[in-house]
Amino acid sequence: MATQGNGRQPKYQRIADTLREAIQAGEYGPGDRLPGENDLMATHDVARMTARQALGALQNEGLAESRKGAGVFVRDFKPLRRRGIQRLSRDQWGSGRSIWSADTEGRTLVVDQVDVSEMEAPERIAKVFESETGAPVCVRSRRFVLDGKPVLLSTSYLPADLVSGSAITQEDTGPGGTYARLTELGYKPVHFREEIRCRMPSRDEASGLDLSMGTPVIMICRTAFADENHPVEVNEMILDSASYVLEYDFDA
Repeated sequence: MATQGNGRQPKYQRIADTLREAIQAGEYGPGDRLPGENDLMATHDVARMTARQALGALQNEGLAESRKGAGVFVRDFKPLRRRGIQRLSRDQWGSGRSIWSADTEGRTLVVDQVDVSEMEAPERIAKVFESETGAPVCVRSRRFVLDGKPVLLSTSYLPADLVSGSAITQEDTGPGGTYARLTELGYKPVHFREEIRCRMPSRDEASGLDLSMGTPVIMICRTAFADENHPVEVNEMILDSASYVLEYDFDA
């Protein structure tokens, strides 16, 4: 097989490039079936493994998806544009709107799994809250599904003594969500910090997001601060990288 060392692409990558260009040119639209392994073998005179790798490369990029027993199809899904600045504006959650409504543009976003519990703070969370490891925290775990596709796993940690007895400890936090409830408790978020990195998913993450083999995830860890730089929430989010565009729009 040719390698990058001799200045040539592997055969499977050249085939994947050809299919990608055809998708971008509209020759294959959303939901259309791509040529199968046998077709690619005959057209490009390659082995089955090479054809399989070419189709796998498109799946890993999020352009195509495999349907058991039917073949590989162009993915019929419009990426979600996550507006990192606008969604956290006080005008958003302060007026009773969900921060997610800034991203969805009228599309149907459903939280199909919610779990609220109390546990001992992991060391990394206790460090942010400047509390002892093992101090109780309220944990809110949710899965977000857009247009029938799981796109996000979210786990929020909040000091248990701060939110005890509030709607934050319930599955439905009410209009404006957690940040509106924190404001009512006297801990209005005034500053946010997000850290972003990419990695491969764990087995549970891949299962929860219904990811195909080899699809990476984006991990966003957001900390919300009240007055006097007081951290009041840590939210660890796992995003299907093929389902998102991260947008940050701000003045110079």
